[in-house]
Amino acid sequence: ARRGGGGNSGTPSAPSFSVIGNGDVYSWHDYNAHCDEAGGAGVATCMIARGALIKPWIFTEIKEQRDWDISSGERLDILKQFASFGLEHWGSDARGVANTRRFLLEWLSFLHRYIPVGLLERTWVGIHERPPTYVGRNDLETLFASTQASDWVKITTMLLGPTEKDFVFRAKHKSNAYATEGAAEKADLYGGDNMQG
Repeated sequence: ARRGGGGNSGTPSAPSFSVIGNGDVYSWHDYNAHCDEAGGAGVATCMIARGALIKPWIFTEIKEQRDWDISSGERLDILKQFASFGLEHWGSDARGVANTRRFLLEWLSFLHRYIPVGLLERTWVGIHERPPTYVGRNDLETLFASTQASDWVKITTMLLGPTEKDFVFRAKHKSNAYATEGAAEKADLYGGDNMQG
């Protein structure tokens, strides 16, 4: 601990540093609760990890202190931007497209867990709550909610074109779909319309 100028008493002052909270931030409500609950302990802010993978617009929600009922079109625009950045970084040749697709699929294995605010009975949903199956307000919103790897591959074909023949995607983490390990699916040349076992 640092010793500060304790005045004439010669007693050390309390150390001066910022504390950053960690974990389970999925909404601006969570962020405020974590900072307020620990505010007396000097928590300055919170780190956001999975919450940002599921809901990358969480930082806008925190800044503006609101729940954002983001449309499926706005979500697709975020994915288009990601694909564009990937192709800019890795190149637009076959290898660059494959790298961009792989990272996009890993991200989609988190993104599908988001439930649009306009469909919720209550807006403050916890990060550990399993999302129920639902039908979106349009076909794209329903596709984004799919827990099937074949549908995630289909989304990538909308942005990056068809996959190679016998393309297979298996998420590297266990939080992707609450499914058994054998649930990952193969996608054919057309991005998943004709699935193989």
